[in-house]
Amino acid sequence: MTRYSRITGTGSFLPPRRVTNADLVAELAAKGVETTDDWIVERTGIRARHFAGPDVTSSDLGAQAALHAMSAAGVSAGEIDLIIVATSTPDMIFPSAACILQNKLGIAGCPAFDVQAVCSGFVYALTIADSMIKTGSASKALVIGAEVFSRILDFNDRTTCVLFGDGAGAVVLEASDLPGILACDLHADGKHVGILCVPGTVAGGRVLGDPLLKMDGQAVFKLAVGVLHDTALATLEKAGRTAADIDWLIPHQANIRIMQSTARKLKIPHEKVVVTVDQHGNTSAASIPLALDAAVRAGTIRPGETLLLEGVGGGFTWGAVLLDF
Repeated sequence: MTRYSRITGTGSFLPPRRVTNADLVAELAAKGVETTDDWIVERTGIRARHFAGPDVTSSDLGAQAALHAMSAAGVSAGEIDLIIVATSTPDMIFPSAACILQNKLGIAGCPAFDVQAVCSGFVYALTIADSMIKTGSASKALVIGAEVFSRILDFNDRTTCVLFGDGAGAVVLEASDLPGILACDLHADGKHVGILCVPGTVAGGRVLGDPLLKMDGQAVFKLAVGVLHDTALATLEKAGRTAADIDWLIPHQANIRIMQSTARKLKIPHEKVVVTVDQHGNTSAASIPLALDAAVRAGTIRPGETLLLEGVGGGFTWGAVLLDF
């Protein structure tokens, strides 16, 4: 009998502090940085985001999202046999956020590790978990995207600091006799490292380089629209499906113009695109599972529908997952 993997529960968690564009504009003005709500909305579609408190970590956010996902799936901590956390903002250099989160959930013994593919991280992590379940290495996996991007933002750079937010999303992925994840497609091209990066590191007890996010917005936009279209088509071809079979497109929530351009190229109506970027901002690896959970809990996404998840991020990385929910 063929072994498949299916999402059986979703969850998410946002820090309580909600920062609107008006709030952020006022904070930036106090630093001498000028921007406006209209400027932010016109270029990105973002109206608000959430920022974590100074003592809150990615594993804190991820653990809460995981608990919500496990509750939705009806799965106890003792049943989880794999934990993968996608993050670019782990609690510390090591151990992994996944191991720290594992302890917070009261789980012990199962493999737990982080995946670093920036904004494509959740798609990468979901693909890995799917492969491990299909080969029998796991049966009930927690796949989590968790970020505190506010920690790596340069609040003197209005072109980047208005874009990002903090949060976490999670799914429980379980072995099944019925197809769930239908096809996956992953890519990376390291020659584009410089267009989106945090070019700093820690050595000898000091920060070397620049520990804050740097981005060439125009270069990212141009590359993102092309690769998202290509990976979507490749994933559909692997599954023997077409864009007409997609009930919901859940793209990485980076910029409303990238999302709209991708949908337009795939001939997917805007009404079939799940959009949360306006309220969450860009939460990197957390954005896709956050959007998925928001749509599931709103009753927008229903069992039996076909979803295309796709992301693109620094590295440059990109990929997609097609699944029946």
